[in-house]
Amino acid sequence: MKTPLFFWGRLVLGLIFIFAAFEKILNPADFAGLVFNYQILPDRLINFTAVFLPWMEVLLGVLLVFGLWIPGAVILVNLLLLIFLSALMFNAARGLDIQCGCFSTGGAMTSHVTLSILRDVGLMVLALYLFYNIFLSETS
Repeated sequence: MKTPLFFWGRLVLGLIFIFAAFEKILNPADFAGLVFNYQILPDRLINFTAVFLPWMEVLLGVLLVFGLWIPGAVILVNLLLLIFLSALMFNAARGLDIQCGCFSTGGAMTSHVTLSILRDVGLMVLALYLFYNIFLSETS
């Protein structure tokens, strides 16, 4: 049986993923520019990523909020958060302080990459807690 913390963790993480996707869905061209600024993906994958990624975030968020296909959703959320965190850390190591594009596509502000990394670490801890409770806990 899952604890109330598991339920609330799933709900919070799901809502964050849904919220994070909205502006990216409404402004795919702006989000594509942010994806390009990471200087990680080949040019031919930028637009695909800018369109696909926010819808994937919404889908995973909905699955978490409604408690559907939880094991798969938790694995994919952990994978996405690992990718997001790695991309931020990679750019920080390169000395780039780019706007992360996590919750906003507006280009006027910088992201303060350290704060974005800390936020993503917190989300990753929550996602790993869900993962642990599903796959590694003796009481599952």
